[in-house]
Amino acid sequence: MPLDKPKHAFSLPKLAYAENALEPAISAKTISFHYGKHHAAYVNKLNELIAGTDYDGLSLEQIVAKSAKNEKDKAIFNNAGQAWNHNFYWESMSPKGGEPSGKLKDALQSSFGGVKEFKDAFQKAAVAQFGSGWAWLVKGKDGKLRITTTSNADTPIAHGETPLLTADVWEHAYYLDYQNRRPDHLTAWLDKLANWSFAEKNLG
Repeated sequence: MPLDKPKHAFSLPKLAYAENALEPAISAKTISFHYGKHHAAYVNKLNELIAGTDYDGLSLEQIVAKSAKNEKDKAIFNNAGQAWNHNFYWESMSPKGGEPSGKLKDALQSSFGGVKEFKDAFQKAAVAQFGSGWAWLVKGKDGKLRITTTSNADTPIAHGETPLLTADVWEHAYYLDYQNRRPDHLTAWLDKLANWSFAEKNLG
């Protein structure tokens, strides 16, 4: 019989910035709901689902990898994937924004033809993602950078790719601030919030 709590419960990670630090691109109200309600709900549900199972004691990455291969554990995958994706998403943003430089800028130049070309392609992919999901800058198994999108809770780490940066295109990530204007949200995200130093660190 499942336990009330897993032996190794996950918790909501602390944000590296204040809830109002991303304004005006993303409001404190959106962060409060998105982080404090949606993300927290995934973490709490995951803890409930893994209690007393073989997943108890595994890392979040291990849970994602294992549950991705088991259709009967779809609920565990959905909540683990969303917990991991959101952890990564908060780090993909910085109040400082700015522009990519150094090794990352060189990689974007090599893979996409330049920073502007990357931003244009990333925005196009993110806007075109049907329904709920994520847009990613990833490094593939071949070492090349590319842009990909995933639906719902799916995540590049379930497919052997290395994510560098992600934008959340679920409506709860932007609707309070932009309503149905996803392109405007992506423009603000890329120009003012993308954490390029985090992406460069993930590039390795």
